Amino acid sequence: MTYTDLFIDFDDTLYDTRGNAIIALQETFDTFQLGRWFADPQVFYDAYWAANIDLWSRYSKGEITRDYLIVERFRRPLSVGKGLDVTETLCLEMSDRFLDFCATKPGLVEGARELMDYLRKRGYRMHMTSNGFHEVQYKKLEACGLKEHFDTIVLSEDAGANKPSQQFFDYAFQLTHAHRETTLMIGDNLQTDILGAQKAGLDTLLFNRWSADTNECPQPPTFIVNNLKDIMKIL
Repeated sequence: MTYTDLFIDFDDTLYDTRGNAIIALQETFDTFQLGRWFADPQVFYDAYWAANIDLWSRYSKGEITRDYLIVERFRRPLSVGKGLDVTETLCLEMSDRFLDFCATKPGLVEGARELMDYLRKRGYRMHMTSNGFHEVQYKKLEACGLKEHFDTIVLSEDAGANKPSQQFFDYAFQLTHAHRETTLMIGDNLQTDILGAQKAGLDTLLFNRWSADTNECPQPPTFIVNNLKDIMKIL
């Protein structure tokens, strides 16, 4: 198959979202002096990640709103603290500061810049596809230096729907003028990236960063790699 267009997930495929967020979360903990209510910071961090994973999964399915996610992902871990009055105002303030910290981090997944340089030289049209928040994603792109590699930025807030919905992919094709038969979806998330793209009629490449069980797929991804550099052997 000869591909002309690549739909590429951004968070945790190219941009080390989790690694950068770990640093930002520590900065947020210190900024709000949460040690007054958490004798062990790890208790807060563990509660945050448990909430974040659950909420983003529900958000991608359209079960909750962005506003609910923003408040709830801090309300849950803060509620574990002893004696802390957890208000919506506090959660929103913490979210704003956390996202500011996140947006300045340049960290990429190993091999991401080399891969993107290679794909650009090969002449592929590259389109970032993401469920991330509009104002944060553009800052992340600037911080990590990958903005100029993309021909198009496709965000769920602009599409009016999240990956893996058909509406998201229909919007992506409308915006990019790509064709299904010559487009490959690249991503790390089996549910939002791979299954969503398969239902939309695309070939898929799973960056199996998290050792996902591909038996969950009605059909296997077109390609599977365990590191980004292996993509250069395929494309």
